[in-house]
Amino acid sequence: MSNLGPRVVYCPFTTRYLPVMARPKPLIHGLYGWTPAYGFRYVHPANRRAFEVLEPVGKLFEKVSEDEENEWLTLRYDEQQFLVRPELFQEIQRKPPFSFGDEVEEITPAPGQYRRFGLVSDVFWNEATDQATYQIVERKRKLPRVYEADELRFG
Repeated sequence: MSNLGPRVVYCPFTTRYLPVMARPKPLIHGLYGWTPAYGFRYVHPANRRAFEVLEPVGKLFEKVSEDEENEWLTLRYDEQQFLVRPELFQEIQRKPPFSFGDEVEEITPAPGQYRRFGLVSDVFWNEATDQATYQIVERKRKLPRVYEADELRFG
């Protein structure tokens, strides 16, 4: 037995100790139903303008972290991160099948059209159906169409 602590494990094949990688935390997805009418105390001053431009209502965020005092959450939407107050964050229980940056393709293209391939850039959440819809970027251009999950597959 070694005194190296809990972050290493003995590997009999190499006769040495190897670091144990921490298990990644599962992604937490949720909604942040903020509008400017709520006032700006819910959004960190450094993020206010970008968050207002994003128009967060109906968009699905990934919860990245929260500070130790539980004053701020870090939420991710596509390639942007925002510091917000936790009061308005509403976690969803159903994990969406695709997330930001996933490479996807259209399962059944429209007749006479090529199959679309791209990266997920927007994830919208329909609270009535409890399902996500997706917008993708193809060759650096955002496609205007919004896809249901069953219209896409990993590409």
